Amino acid sequence: MAEPLRKLLGDRTAKVLERNLGVSTVGELLRHYPRRYQERGELTDLADLALDDFVTVLAEVEKATKRQFKGRRGTITEVVVTDGRARLALTFFNQPWLDRELRPGRVALFSGKITEFRGKRQLAQPEFELLAGDADAQEEAERYAEELIPIYSASAGVSSRKIELCIKTLLGAMGEPGDPVPAAVRAEHRLIGLETALRGIHRPDDKSEIAAARRRLKWDEALPLQVVLAQRRRSALEQPAVPRPVRSGGLLDRFDARLPFELTSGQREVCAQIEQDLAATHPMHRLLQGEVGSGKTVVALRAMLTVVDAGGQAVLLAPTEVLAQQHHRSVLDLLGPLARAGQLDGDPDGTRVALLTGSQGAKERRTNLLDAASGAAGIVIGTHAVIEDTVQFADLGLVVVDEQHRFGVEQRDALRVKAAQPPHLLVMTATPIPRTVAMTAFGDLETSVLAELPRGRSPISTHVVPAADKPHYLERTWVRIREEVAAGHQAYVVCPRIGDGAATGSDEAEGGDVDVDATRGPGRARPDAEGVDETADVDDGESQLSFDDLAAAAPPARPPLSVVDMSRQLTEHELSGLRVGVLHGRLTPEEKDTVMTAFAAGEVDVLVATTVIEVGVNVPNATVMAVLDADRFGVSQLHQLRGRVGRGSAPGLCLLVTEVPADTPARERLDAVAATLDGFELSRIDLEQRREGDVLGASQSGRRSSLKLLRVLHDEDILRDARQAATDLVQRDPRLSGEPALAAAVAALVSSDRAEYLEKS
Repeated sequence: MAEPLRKLLGDRTAKVLERNLGVSTVGELLRHYPRRYQERGELTDLADLALDDFVTVLAEVEKATKRQFKGRRGTITEVVVTDGRARLALTFFNQPWLDRELRPGRVALFSGKITEFRGKRQLAQPEFELLAGDADAQEEAERYAEELIPIYSASAGVSSRKIELCIKTLLGAMGEPGDPVPAAVRAEHRLIGLETALRGIHRPDDKSEIAAARRRLKWDEALPLQVVLAQRRRSALEQPAVPRPVRSGGLLDRFDARLPFELTSGQREVCAQIEQDLAATHPMHRLLQGEVGSGKTVVALRAMLTVVDAGGQAVLLAPTEVLAQQHHRSVLDLLGPLARAGQLDGDPDGTRVALLTGSQGAKERRTNLLDAASGAAGIVIGTHAVIEDTVQFADLGLVVVDEQHRFGVEQRDALRVKAAQPPHLLVMTATPIPRTVAMTAFGDLETSVLAELPRGRSPISTHVVPAADKPHYLERTWVRIREEVAAGHQAYVVCPRIGDGAATGSDEAEGGDVDVDATRGPGRARPDAEGVDETADVDDGESQLSFDDLAAAAPPARPPLSVVDMSRQLTEHELSGLRVGVLHGRLTPEEKDTVMTAFAAGEVDVLVATTVIEVGVNVPNATVMAVLDADRFGVSQLHQLRGRVGRGSAPGLCLLVTEVPADTPARERLDAVAATLDGFELSRIDLEQRREGDVLGASQSGRRSSLKLLRVLHDEDILRDARQAATDLVQRDPRLSGEPALAAAVAALVSSDRAEYLEKS
């Protein structure tokens, strides 16, 4: 399978395949599977042919002529065939040798689509196969007509037919290949062998062979992937870690006593799982996922206090400065005097909470660095700045990673060197992940799920506002916001871009404008050229829609609405008299913090913002959100945004304002968001709209996904069985010394850049 293609196909063909398909070995070409199959169809009498039908006819050549095109290079060969009752014209372009091959009297099968030219029916460029013309011709013809023709992803440089012929040559020369799926696994799950599967998918006799081959070849993708993850789980168990058991009478108990609410049963269950992990002698590697507003922050804080009680320190990494500052304020509020050790109003047995971000002043940063290095700060909260060489810890025991943060192996190693032994790891996400995706993309982490909302949390109602069809609905949107403000509440207005056209270069991780060029339909103006993707760490399902879908969904030509323009308009017109604030990625960190502090304190009635407020922002008094140009946001993104309202005792309202017409894919996505609060269902809808590589993060830098047949959203049974098989194999034979073919497949996966998505967790 590792043999170079040039040895079997020759240098010229091998170079064409490598240039156009990126394949250079026998195994790589054999793994270039058909994307579909074409059926030639039943044998058809020439007298019964219908326009646009795909047919296969058995006929005798009556005459064949060749002529040059007039005024340009090239030839056309015209052939007339007959079945004794009717005649049919065949046309071939630039195949000058065919008049010698299709001589009068030759019998052949011709397959193609019936078209019409100058009032006469014909087959243009048909496939054909010459027959012997003896008594077996009819039987051979029927067999040919029933054959399934593989259709491959091709290019201008190499056709599907050329790929088919090359693969046919490889299959003819193939011996028994090394099988990456062990015999015991094949027997247990009733899988065919690799050679049979490759022949079945490329040269099937019937559709049942295709199904059996596809099922088997999906295992070739699932098993090595799950073995990699099983090896990482085993490696984690073998690493030493400082146990951090719960200590009674410490900060954790005192924090629980001052909580103004009771933990949900789900929170208590997850906390127990984390406490058990922290008490172990190997590092915790756990993914905590839950619905928006399900109380993940409290669970993470309890884990951090457990570590502090045990003499260690905990760090919370956030993807943006806004979110890091929000976490810092929330933790200080929740802990109260327990977070102010050494201050006049602090608890002498408490700890300190340090904030580290890239834009801090020198004096503040120096103080916080000293608190982290001395151990005075039991909890450190920050952005990627925490990973810098200058940041040191006295005894780092727990790393908590929040919200879409790209925390790869390099960052993890950077934090490990700051601790005497590997710290425990807790990864949090508020974007629910279907179980099959969690098993694959986060398969080296144990998973905990928070699905229950805290007691007293109000439900959120969501409605689509069709601004183009019903302008009075948009007017009612601004009236509803005024009503909420009059009742003492606050509101968000979210726009897809910043606006004003002032180039400022790259912003913080939360970015500036959403670059909506990928999602605009024909006639939509391109946004500011300097716009920085505000959602750089958030997948936008819409960007994967087809151009036809986008064209159908496009509103009248105009640029996407911006924070700058809308804040000015709302202040002067629809929301005049209200206190309107602005928040976006081009503001300085100090400006952002000032705006968020004012909004949290109730000094701002309406906050007009970009998606910088998407995650982590917690203002319980905010009850209504209007998302403008909502069709420009992804499903999961909209679910995250609406989670900013309804966080207190008053009900939340989210209004999705759009100009796209009904019965378009974009509108259907908005209707789906409005129809359910189930984040797991919305996540599945969102992920199904994207390429499979996107699910695993493999396509973000233009790489091809290593998954060709396996679909993590749909092949749950295969993923589950492969995960168990991989766990058993690694437990018995960690280095796979008894399974060399599987070991080679695993090594190829780990050594290629296609495995980079595995490092996200």
